[in-house]
Amino acid sequence: MDQAPACAPIPTVDLRPWLSGGAGDRHRVARTVDEALQSAGFLLVGGHGVDAGLRARIRAAARAFFALPVSVKERYAAKVGGRGWLGPGAEANGYAEGTWTPPDLKESLTFATREPFGDPDVDAEWYVPNVWPAEVPELRPLCEEYLDRMAELEHHLLSLLGAALGLEADFFTRHMARPTYGFNINWYPGTEVVGAPEPGQFRIGPHTDFGTVTILDRQAGKGGLQVFTDEGGWQDAPHDPDAFTVNIGDLMARWTGDRWRSGRHRVLPPPADAPAEELMSLVYFGECTPGTRVDSVPAPVGRVAYEPVDSHVYLREKLDAIAVD
Repeated sequence: MDQAPACAPIPTVDLRPWLSGGAGDRHRVARTVDEALQSAGFLLVGGHGVDAGLRARIRAAARAFFALPVSVKERYAAKVGGRGWLGPGAEANGYAEGTWTPPDLKESLTFATREPFGDPDVDAEWYVPNVWPAEVPELRPLCEEYLDRMAELEHHLLSLLGAALGLEADFFTRHMARPTYGFNINWYPGTEVVGAPEPGQFRIGPHTDFGTVTILDRQAGKGGLQVFTDEGGWQDAPHDPDAFTVNIGDLMARWTGDRWRSGRHRVLPPPADAPAEELMSLVYFGECTPGTRVDSVPAPVGRVAYEPVDSHVYLREKLDAIAVD
């Protein structure tokens, strides 16, 4: 995919100066993050230390699953917000923002938090066991290793975000004692699998994510990720194969009183000039501990005072909104 034009302020942030640099280095990283999230809600984050080989092995294992007959994949079928296989037509992400689109042109494997919370009602909703395909046994250890790394990276990012706002280092991480998270492996096959796109149909329709931060490992393609900025409208997202794409979700935007934008994005349908293009994304959705009260940071940091929300009541409403009946 071509690089986004210069008017799309989506910089690459090297995390290493934040993790091991001096005060001046850390301040520069924090300032860059604050400026970028105010304009677009997106960053590219390098220097994260997550092995590229691990990501490649997850993709190989996931492709083996997605290549199975539908009758086999249906054994692992799940509803939106559950754990397992989301087949074609299960989601229309544009619904969450009130945009009508045909169902998204993708399949997903979806996993989430492994260790129970301890409250029966919370466990029943948010901590049910993951469903791992028996036909691809290597997928579980690979994903669990990856999710351990994502949890570490998320903690570093949330500490950085607190500093970028000039707040306590644990302003966000204090709400991560027993966080939930979501993890999707999104498969975007070509038209030989999904058919010709309908008018207004996307691999993923326009939306914002729902939680705190999303950490995306993606592949570049003509039918790939686009982000929306006030300056440039819809534009192809810049891509660096060594960097993660990180965007702010709705809860974080509310938390910061809209100082930071919830990054609006979409994934284009298979392109007419490359209809067989196939892509796969690894998407980690950061959340927080169930029952967290999200209050907008007051001015001068925050710009809008939202009504407080319970983090997981909010997340459930959003997840229910994108399900295709």
